[in-house]
Amino acid sequence: LAAEKAGWGKTQLPAGHAYGVAVHESFHSYVAQVAEVSLESGKIRVHRVVTVVDVGTAVNPNIVEQQVQSSIIYGLSSVLFGEITLKNGAVQQTNFNNYPVVRMSEAPKIDVYIIAEGGKPGGIGEPGTALIGPAVANAVAAATGKRIRKLPLRV
Repeated sequence: LAAEKAGWGKTQLPAGHAYGVAVHESFHSYVAQVAEVSLESGKIRVHRVVTVVDVGTAVNPNIVEQQVQSSIIYGLSSVLFGEITLKNGAVQQTNFNNYPVVRMSEAPKIDVYIIAEGGKPGGIGEPGTALIGPAVANAVAAATGKRIRKLPLRV
């Protein structure tokens, strides 16, 4: 469903763009993410993330959507920028002025689809975060033919 909603195989991506997918189960929830990425000036740019979640009974669908959106931004910050460096034994990243996070201008469009199958409610905080790294890394591999296995992702 995530691939279908992303248009994978049905729509022509812009030149230089590629899809990556990841699937995960945890906290009694099932999540699939498709990331659309490109490389801009040698940096990874995530344009869109399509997420499908099956959380059993979605007690509050709005909260499920918000949790997924925020978990993608949180995870994407680590995937693209999350690096701690030391100089003379001291951490150099002391606050958000020198520890970058995804800014609004860098945030992808995020589409969230909830499968409402019923049953025991599952968790949704962490499951959305776990997928963004593999989905983006798979898209970068599709775009470049090269696997990156170290965070933060850099080409």
